[in-house]
Amino acid sequence: MRMNGKKWLLAGGVSGLVAWGLYQSDDIDAFVTALSHPRYGTAYSHVVPDEPFDIHSATALSPMNSEQLLKTIREEAEKRKEPPVDAKLDRVWKAIPGYNGIEVDIEKTWALAQKRGLDQGIPFVYREVPPAVRLEDLGAQPIYKGNPRKPMVSLMINVAWGNEYIGPMLDVLEKENVRATFFFDGSWLSKNIETAKLIQQKGHELSNHAYSHKNMSQLGREETVREIGRTQQLLKDHLGVDNRLFAPPSGDYSDLTVKVAHEMKLRTILWTLDTVDWMKPTPDSIVRKISARVEPGSLILMHPTASSSGALEGMIREIRRKGLALGTVSELISPNRVPKVEPGS
Repeated sequence: MRMNGKKWLLAGGVSGLVAWGLYQSDDIDAFVTALSHPRYGTAYSHVVPDEPFDIHSATALSPMNSEQLLKTIREEAEKRKEPPVDAKLDRVWKAIPGYNGIEVDIEKTWALAQKRGLDQGIPFVYREVPPAVRLEDLGAQPIYKGNPRKPMVSLMINVAWGNEYIGPMLDVLEKENVRATFFFDGSWLSKNIETAKLIQQKGHELSNHAYSHKNMSQLGREETVREIGRTQQLLKDHLGVDNRLFAPPSGDYSDLTVKVAHEMKLRTILWTLDTVDWMKPTPDSIVRKISARVEPGSLILMHPTASSSGALEGMIREIRRKGLALGTVSELISPNRVPKVEPGS
């Protein structure tokens, strides 16, 4: 990967972007290796040159230069440190996920700078620092949005009808290189396994929208378990999905609904912004609404409808214009960091 000027070098994958190194030289070929750090209990990445190196055999500088370099790195590390944000309970938004902090790995930065030589500048190496309070620590709570410090948005598409619009929406998502989360109604899924497999093949996240679109708040424990469990089994048996998310139909739930879902190791997901596409608004009006209201951490509710199908490309454009990345719901609510997106990119 060739980086020109001051650029962010990204590392990550399905689980999200985990760290980055800021290069100060004008022309550096490099790649990123993800490692596991025993102290922080999270993945972090470090920048390495074109061939692996042993940290203890890095080219030595003179004692004075080496000491001054270490001092400079330590001073700069303090300026670049960003503390993690704890997950918390909000009176309105309920459970809000935490967000990893970032800090310079002084030892690795120092070793890499010595090996490369100071004429190329200091290649800062970063690692993520997890929050003290995690989403898991908050117990059985619904989630309406991601962390407001995380510059990411997620499209959640609830599917119980509208097969004719799924293909066109998948085409737009593929064209724009966006992965969404599809929540399947179980009764729909049982009749449309092949369509669900197509969605899965396109790289999207598949999740649980109960089985028969009942108002979950009106159900007892046994029926709640059955509604969630039947769809969960379909996802596992036919699609091999070990799902961890549940979106209650119509956003209707009770404390019992959330508790049962939590006992089944599922997080209850609601939304921040609703396209209300079932009321057949014009695509332009949806795009304007998203443009006006979207913010970091937004979960945007959609369905496979003519309105959302027509609005999807414009929505993605407006989200990116505001400098926000798009990811799955699981990526959004994870504490993993993502880099800032240049507006309009």
